[in-house]
Amino acid sequence: MNLRTIFLFLFSAAIINTSVAPAQDLGSVDPKPLPPLANPNDAKVGAKELFGRKVLPAAMPTRVIGFYAKGCIAGAEALPINGDTWQVMRLSRNRNWAHPEMVKLLERLSAKAHKDAGWPGILVGDMSQPRGGPMFTGHASHQVGLDADVWLTPMPDHQLSRTEREEMSAVMMVRPDRLDVDPHVWTPGHLALIRDAAQEPIVQRIFVNAAIKKALCREAKGDRRWLSKVRPMYGHDFHFHIRIKCPPGDTACESQPEPKDGEGCSKRDLAYWFKDSVIHPKPPKRPAKPKPPMTLAQLPAACRQVLAAPDAQQ
Repeated sequence: MNLRTIFLFLFSAAIINTSVAPAQDLGSVDPKPLPPLANPNDAKVGAKELFGRKVLPAAMPTRVIGFYAKGCIAGAEALPINGDTWQVMRLSRNRNWAHPEMVKLLERLSAKAHKDAGWPGILVGDMSQPRGGPMFTGHASHQVGLDADVWLTPMPDHQLSRTEREEMSAVMMVRPDRLDVDPHVWTPGHLALIRDAAQEPIVQRIFVNAAIKKALCREAKGDRRWLSKVRPMYGHDFHFHIRIKCPPGDTACESQPEPKDGEGCSKRDLAYWFKDSVIHPKPPKRPAKPKPPMTLAQLPAACRQVLAAPDAQQ
């Protein structure tokens, strides 16, 4: 496991452990623009302050720059908020941007959910910001337009109102004891949807709660090679996280190693995730000291150009 992978794993865990379900935090039907920064050129200003204020993508050719948890994206594309088989949630966050290949993937996956899972479609959560980069809340990754969250709740058979998109919650899929999925809500359709996503050639990882991984291992039939892409991760009780590979020829994009062979379904593979100390972590004796935010200087140099570029015409 390389240093960037370790960083992403630990940082993701830290964020999720400070908030039970950040993806389910309510949005606002009347979001207010962020006030201008007093000194945006201050080297100590968090990069999230700069990227979070960009409401449109950079008018540049599409390019992924950096790593999933340390980078940005030029020329991002928006997933339309409504499709025949998908709807975007939490519109106030303005996080329905990604690399065009991710947008196409979600459109394909939504049609497969309709066909294979019998759902009207999918509900799409956070993707990336218009220019990627660090976010104010909820994620360490999702910075380069190659990550997306899909709710484990079928899209309703009607178009949701703005209020519903900001305030409704996905369904908790994990049992109260955290040892397995909740049989009252888990269905074969959930397996079909995650399998369809994992079988997409451009998908590199899918993150789910360990209880969901356990259920997939138990219930998957036939060709099970796709299970190697599905990885347990803290949180992910309400949604699953799709990560795609660096696009071919995008030399500034830093990818993860390919998943190891094997299903990841043995007792040894899953043992860590069901330890009592992991399921019920004890609070620290002293609150952790807040880390300073990631600055622009810590991101790839090309992200300065992405920030400085004019807005793309929409």
